[in-house]
Amino acid sequence: MDDSLVPGAWVRHPARPDWGLGQVQSAIGDRVTVNFENAGKLLINTSVVSLTVTDPDDAP
Repeated sequence: MDDSLVPGAWVRHPARPDWGLGQVQSAIGDRVTVNFENAGKLLINTSVVSLTVTDPDDAP
């Protein structure tokens, strides 16, 4: 697991920019729950998808 994927971290899904900015809700092993602004709360397997940690003030 990426050590930067902690609750409260802001992320984007590289293949789904339409989901918008997401905030990590929980991270247990490779399973990260993220609340995305346009897709809601989703469980992401980080062994399959590499989320991009970002600053919420950065433009998409």
